[in-house]
Amino acid sequence: MTKHIGVTSTFAEISNKLRRFVSRIVSPDDVEDIVQETFIKSYEADLKQNIEFTHSYMLKTAKHLALNHVAKWDNKYKDSLDEQQQVERHMRTMALEDEVTSKERFLFFCRVTNELSPQVKKCFILKKVYGLSQKEIAKEMNLSTSTVEKHIAKGLLHAHRAMKAHDIQQNNYPETNTFTAKEVNK
Repeated sequence: MTKHIGVTSTFAEISNKLRRFVSRIVSPDDVEDIVQETFIKSYEADLKQNIEFTHSYMLKTAKHLALNHVAKWDNKYKDSLDEQQQVERHMRTMALEDEVTSKERFLFFCRVTNELSPQVKKCFILKKVYGLSQKEIAKEMNLSTSTVEKHIAKGLLHAHRAMKAHDIQQNNYPETNTFTAKEVNK
């Protein structure tokens, strides 16, 4: 019974020293946990065998517990940093792939637009690229609004079909709706 009182009294004497010692190794939030675990480990060890130098034993135990705690923390957060770096690399790769795909689709769209007759192409580009109204296009090209509307519809339908075929061929076809004649004019 007196042995256990030795560990308890030694702990009471050096607990502040243990706290200062451990605080140099771990964060302030973890100091008290390490010090308490030091007491528990020392008490359990004293139950199994007689510890002759309890003061030294407790300091060494505190040191090892603190270093193990730091090592566990470092490994835990090192893994999450590695994962984060992998995710960032993957995202950059995906962004680059998306950018390349977008540029390829745009170039294909330009080729498709070049296939249109000159008048249809001009109406289509003025509407879809420059955002002019059908009336403005009709005025600029000396055409009726109805003719402009039909040219834009032809251009849109041709571009839609060509892009759809291209996407199916590339195996990345996004789901789209079929258009009615009225929807094409929008």
